[in-house]
Amino acid sequence: MASIPPPKRHPYDQWSPDARALDLVGDKWTLLIVRDLSSGPRRFVELQRVLPGISTEQLRSRLNRMVADGLLTRQRYREVPPRVDYELTNRSRELLPVLGALARWGYSWAWTAPREGEANDNGAILRIVPGLATPPGGLSGTAMLSVVRPDGTTGNYALTVELGEVTISEQETPDADARISGSEQDWIEALGPAADRDALTVSGDERLATAVLDGVGASVAGAVRAA
Repeated sequence: MASIPPPKRHPYDQWSPDARALDLVGDKWTLLIVRDLSSGPRRFVELQRVLPGISTEQLRSRLNRMVADGLLTRQRYREVPPRVDYELTNRSRELLPVLGALARWGYSWAWTAPREGEANDNGAILRIVPGLATPPGGLSGTAMLSVVRPDGTTGNYALTVELGEVTISEQETPDADARISGSEQDWIEALGPAADRDALTVSGDERLATAVLDGVGASVAGAVRAA
């Protein structure tokens, strides 16, 4: 049986499995931290970068709590300057399908084009794919998704399909079986309510590319009901 984390400072105090779960993951930012670590370990400053809006103290407090709760591991390296990596545990990896279900509900009931003032990071959407996508049986391979940002830098997301599961890493994969690329705006159109992929450039294994694109975006939830 899994070890039981220490009591939360402000628990729901209700003997039910959902309340116990929310004691651990119901705080603001916790599930988004799980999402942004789905592609591998990150340093504190990297988490700050992908979580705009969180204060340094909020992030530090949340990470410390998640480590205490057994949701994350903290690895310190003897480097100058000091380096500390945070990584998901098996306990928190089992939350990825929960995040996928939450995203699917969000696509159905809350999804629109980007609102004024919203931070736009297509990677935040792509990191949900391991919990969201259900690729066809027998399909395998790696699809390289590239987002060209307005500042000229490129975000690379390697999605690997194997044995009906999807994993993600954020690095260039030269021998990828399929490649999908586009500007940040092209990806906004592809991942937005209209799911318009016409501007994306696709090469290599088209079946794999289609399966990956079908696994993320408003199309996974059918018609978007948000106003």
